[in-house]
Amino acid sequence: MPSQTEAVRRLGIDYPIIQGPFGGGISTVGLVSAVSNRGGLGSFGAHIVAPEEIGVLRKEIGAATSAPFALNLWVSDHDPGGLHLSQEEFDRYFPIFEPYFEELGLEKPEPPELYHYRFEEQAEALLEARPPVFSFVFGVPSAKVLAECKQRGIVTAGAATTIAEAEALEAAGVDLIVATGFEAGGHRPSFLAPAEESLFGTLALTQIIERRVKVAVIAAGGIVDGRGVHAALTLGAQAAQIGTAFLACDESGTTDAHRALLHGDAILETALSRSFTGRLARVIPNRLYDELLPRAAELPPFPVQGWFVSRIKAAAVAANRSDLITLYSGQIAPNLKHRNVPDLMDALLQDLS
Repeated sequence: MPSQTEAVRRLGIDYPIIQGPFGGGISTVGLVSAVSNRGGLGSFGAHIVAPEEIGVLRKEIGAATSAPFALNLWVSDHDPGGLHLSQEEFDRYFPIFEPYFEELGLEKPEPPELYHYRFEEQAEALLEARPPVFSFVFGVPSAKVLAECKQRGIVTAGAATTIAEAEALEAAGVDLIVATGFEAGGHRPSFLAPAEESLFGTLALTQIIERRVKVAVIAAGGIVDGRGVHAALTLGAQAAQIGTAFLACDESGTTDAHRALLHGDAILETALSRSFTGRLARVIPNRLYDELLPRAAELPPFPVQGWFVSRIKAAAVAANRSDLITLYSGQIAPNLKHRNVPDLMDALLQDLS
């Protein structure tokens, strides 16, 4: 099957393989560069990177690879009620998390100035840094940002979970559309309707979007091997985005315990939940999932929920515990085979040859 597709040409890569970007601090320069150096597109989830650090990050990745790579941001940086909390609101939410803080030996934190960096400031820093590719989720950047990308030669790629989102991205002039099926691990990046109402599978979504837009489509969700890449290309996609298979590699920034679960025999089911960040994400259920699920209506909005959980996660990781951390995973995890990027890329390329 030919690998020189429109997406491959537009991105300047050798093969139709894109590493999905990981937020929450589990992207690494080593992972991104390893994928890009093998002819795919490495991607760094930068939504929790401070604007003033984005240029530094771009230089670090550029020093590790001369090949194209992507920086990924979240266009919508807060949900209603999540931009700022009063002290009274903060104090009302904290008791939900207090037992975990006490269990892990943590003091009650002070409210931060920001629960999440503002997208506008991050986008300005990204434009200044000029990465080869700017990928984004949870919305469409402003016309000004997209025009600046074109002027600076930055390729743009936006995630869509529905037909309407794909059409909105095309109308805005985005270069590539990532058709993200509900099988994918991590967050459901819906932005025109609630994520729970935007649950197209990759098989259907890729075909439907490909028939309705003129820009190249990238399929994401449920792909871990060459068979999945072949299927995506057969359905009309111009490349495949692979997340969980790269997350399970040694080069990613997740924990060894998370990797062990991904490669283990026990992970037969995943679940969609807002328990960890306030936005819907596909995860491996654990104790934190089980205990917060019944309290869903009490939880704070994104990004406040994610801020509280991130404090719990840091302490749990330090204690080598997996019961109180976020365990992202796609539905296809039981088919994982490879534990490092060279082995995974070699297998993918052999299947494509």
